[in-house]
Amino acid sequence: MGRSRGGLTSKLHFAVDALGKPLRMILSAGQVADIECAHDLIADMPCASLVADKGYDANALVMSIEASGAQAVIPPRSNRIAPRHYDRCAYRARNLIERFFNRIKHYRRIATRYDKLACSYMAFVRIVCAVISYRYM
Repeated sequence: MGRSRGGLTSKLHFAVDALGKPLRMILSAGQVADIECAHDLIADMPCASLVADKGYDANALVMSIEASGAQAVIPPRSNRIAPRHYDRCAYRARNLIERFFNRIKHYRRIATRYDKLACSYMAFVRIVCAVISYRYM
């Protein structure tokens, strides 16, 4: 990250555990698609299943998740010719990430991104993640 600037917009990508605590985060430019950060976000992360939204529906990602021994719980996009099956009951756990984003956006400095530099923004995001992990133990 260093001294790079976030541009006009930026996007936070997170991986959380089954309790909704952050495991890994990536900051990208706002125009970057979610799927482009997926491999870096889940690399070498041991898990039984990976729950994600339709933005992560790609054959390459699903195959790499299943190759690691985990189950991919990702609903298929509506434009798929042959829709994949996914566990709808397990997909309900995706609200953990939504609740996590809701918690970090209570901190105005994260929600509005006052910081100009990516490194200072990420430093505050890390502090907030530590506070959330400690508070919701």
